[in-house]
Amino acid sequence: MRTRGAIAVVAAQVLLYVGAAGCSTEAQMRSGSALVTHVSAVTQGDPEPTAPRARLGLAEGWGPTADELDEAATLVGDLTLTQLAGQVLVADWSGTRPPVEMVRDLHLGGVIWFSGNITSADQVRRANRALRRADDRPWPLLVGVDQEGGLVERAGGVVTGLPSFMTGGAARRPDLTRAATAATGRELRGLGFTANFAPVADVTVGAADPTIGTRAASSDPALVAEQVLAAARGYADAGLVSTLKHFPGHGSVREDSHVTLPVQPRSLAQLQGRDLVPFRDAVAAGSSSVMVGHLDVRAVDPGVPASLSRDVVTGLLRTDLGFDGLVVTDSLAMTAVTRSYGPARAAVRALRAGADVLLMPADPVVARNGIVAAVRRGDLTRRRLEQAAARQVALLMHHRDARGAPPGSARPQALAWSRAAVTVLSRTCQGRLVGRRVQPVGDRDVVAAFTAAARSAGLRVGPRGTRVALLRSASRSVRADVAVAVGAPWVLAGSSARHLVATYGTTPGAMRALVEVLLGRRPAPGRVPVEVADVPARGC
Repeated sequence: MRTRGAIAVVAAQVLLYVGAAGCSTEAQMRSGSALVTHVSAVTQGDPEPTAPRARLGLAEGWGPTADELDEAATLVGDLTLTQLAGQVLVADWSGTRPPVEMVRDLHLGGVIWFSGNITSADQVRRANRALRRADDRPWPLLVGVDQEGGLVERAGGVVTGLPSFMTGGAARRPDLTRAATAATGRELRGLGFTANFAPVADVTVGAADPTIGTRAASSDPALVAEQVLAAARGYADAGLVSTLKHFPGHGSVREDSHVTLPVQPRSLAQLQGRDLVPFRDAVAAGSSSVMVGHLDVRAVDPGVPASLSRDVVTGLLRTDLGFDGLVVTDSLAMTAVTRSYGPARAAVRALRAGADVLLMPADPVVARNGIVAAVRRGDLTRRRLEQAAARQVALLMHHRDARGAPPGSARPQALAWSRAAVTVLSRTCQGRLVGRRVQPVGDRDVVAAFTAAARSAGLRVGPRGTRVALLRSASRSVRADVAVAVGAPWVLAGSSARHLVATYGTTPGAMRALVEVLLGRRPAPGRVPVEVADVPARGC
């Protein structure tokens, strides 16, 4: 216990410091605040000042250690207000030259790559090296990409492509899911990426779901939860930050948030029983990061995008589900946000809601300046900004020193995943399903991929062979002996083909697994993880 005399001395030091400096600079204000905090601790009889992580309300249990959280809190506490405002932004850019100046000038927390930024693996590797050297901050830059597999593969030209995430739901082999995502994560890590905005934790409703579809593992919440946890652990094995999306669930709405603000009409009880299950289980298992979607959740905060809603982010995700980790917004350049909110207002609203990383603001300069202005006028606290930045920095540092297998091709793991998922929905589950010659029909690119796999297996391709329809969409007019859903399995509904097969992807591995089943060389162990009308079986 300190004496009253010692307390008076420390208090006098605070008064002298504040009086002499006039709190005229941001650094002086921070130092003065630290002294006041220390005096408060002394007067209450605390033996030591509060730990940096506790000062920002940061808790363990989602990845970073206590030491990493303390270090991150200390580091961001030394940033200027404008640097802090930039640190919570992750921006996109145009062209193929790395946006080094943008990162340095705005002190961006990170950048996100798209296919238009990529020309080759060497170009990506060199660009990410340049981005890491953009400034001298002692923590990694968030260098992210959307590499889910299937329809969403922004780095598909430079890393091994995975089939859609529904492959995991069909295979029901979390060990294979973890192996596939770990292998892909190592490829991404080898190119200089530090984050992948995957996996999808949405529960699809099936054919009525226009946005998620096969990006989801299943329409069964428990199965989705199992696969999401396996995928997230695989990315973590590779030392990559992953992000579960799109909270509180995009798979059960009928509109696309890229073009409008979708309405989620379900009651809170309905959400808790279905859409929230994968997120709830992932949070309980210690998952590190969650992306919040732009959904009008009528049961929680009507008319407000979930990403900008304090009732959703702080109330539903953090308080009700107990999530202490990193919250990322979906792209703030999407119409669901931009039709009602400008870049500055959206950024401030997201931070006030409880988000930590603001992804793709429509204008990062305006967003950064809007955050600074909000803090200066008292609409947003510096503590909330430091808290957001510290979570991001701590998680990046946590993965920075990850050790694992060196980068290599993910092809073997992708093939094993597809082999476990390929599904025969008709009654013939054994033996050869095609003759010595096949005639594939459908999308030109898919036909080319199938043809390569068929010829590699010794199967002849040409007219007057067994007709194999490779379907991306439903088409009852296509006459075929074998109908293959290469994407969503519900396109097989109403097909008159003798044999019905689902592959959940068009990757070389998926096509090879298909050909092996058609030739009777391997079984089809998968089970379709969604409802498909008018089919005789869910799998063999």
